[in-house]
Amino acid sequence: MNFDHTEEQLRLIETAKRFVEEELYPYEEEVEKSGEVRAELRRQIIDRSLEIGLYAANMPEHLGGGGLDALSMCMLDRELGRANMALQYTVGRPSNILQACVGEQREKYLFPCIKGEKTDCLAMTEPGAGSDLRSMSCKAERDGDDFVINGTKHFISHADVADFVILFAATGVEPIIDKSRHRGPRKKITAFLVDMGTPGFMLRKGYDNVSHRGYHNCILEFDNCRLSSSQVLGEVDQGFEIANDWLGNTRLQVAAICLGRCDRAFELACEYAATRKQFNQTIGKFQGVGFKLADMELRRRAAQLITYQAAAKANANSNTNAAMSDMDAALAKLSATEALAFIADEAIQIYGGMGLMSDLPLERIWRDARVERIWEGTSEIQRLIISRSLLRPLENQ
Repeated sequence: MNFDHTEEQLRLIETAKRFVEEELYPYEEEVEKSGEVRAELRRQIIDRSLEIGLYAANMPEHLGGGGLDALSMCMLDRELGRANMALQYTVGRPSNILQACVGEQREKYLFPCIKGEKTDCLAMTEPGAGSDLRSMSCKAERDGDDFVINGTKHFISHADVADFVILFAATGVEPIIDKSRHRGPRKKITAFLVDMGTPGFMLRKGYDNVSHRGYHNCILEFDNCRLSSSQVLGEVDQGFEIANDWLGNTRLQVAAICLGRCDRAFELACEYAATRKQFNQTIGKFQGVGFKLADMELRRRAAQLITYQAAAKANANSNTNAAMSDMDAALAKLSATEALAFIADEAIQIYGGMGLMSDLPLERIWRDARVERIWEGTSEIQRLIISRSLLRPLENQ
């Protein structure tokens, strides 16, 4: 595949690079120390990204978004990914799931998100349901034309700054067709749009964590929270299909963001190796350091090629054999997140003790890298998807 940048993509990269340097980098230290993105700063970043066309770049043009294709979005996310996560995320990317909105839902949720007037968050993970989403216990029971929600979600990112939640809850149990392959009840899942402040819905502070300072996780509790049927997103019992469509895109996004962090850590390591002197020569001339750089570049380029290939496939018509598969998205996330872990660690090794000092962004990149192999599907889940995709055609022969 040819990944030569078009003129439009080159302009996009330059715009994003300048935006990160001018609008995000100057506030990284503040956010890292305070653990917060001030409301005024958040609004400032939103307004500026709207002004230059970076906000909602993933949404179709006919809906008011930037209309970028998957490969161009990877290039944008790669540049934004160089910055602190809390700041980077403020450059809004409404969930693709919102394209399932219909009628009044579009006016209340979809269009305000695209205009930067509202922010969404997704609630899937539970204390007892992480990788196995089908086992979620948060349930929605019918009561006439309404649904009553009960249950708890946790690790819900940026819910503290969201205006509404895209909630996934169990609405039934699928019949068991093949008992020999059955591992337990498989829940039917439905997606709902839930406004903050809805009676019976409480948001609590989440857990303190080592990664992504300023980018908070929250706990959501639902106690007989009543929703009307107009708040169902998509079709009842079809939430898992919506979630699957979303997960492929988010895994690609995670991969692209990790590429940006790989770039920043790698560039810092190269610069240091080329200027730091020990024993009367720059340390990069020692094989112990130079070979580290070679291995870092090998992994960085491999992750880039795998991610860009998946994005190029995502641009293809979904009805063709060239379309992005679950395996393509899994390969992208797995390769990029593991490349980042390796590169961040080796960059600190090259810097020595200085690499762990907060004067440099390396220790932050290193801390932040750890969670990338867990959320949006652990590395083990990505390997499971890949291995099943490789073996399934042979098993069906």
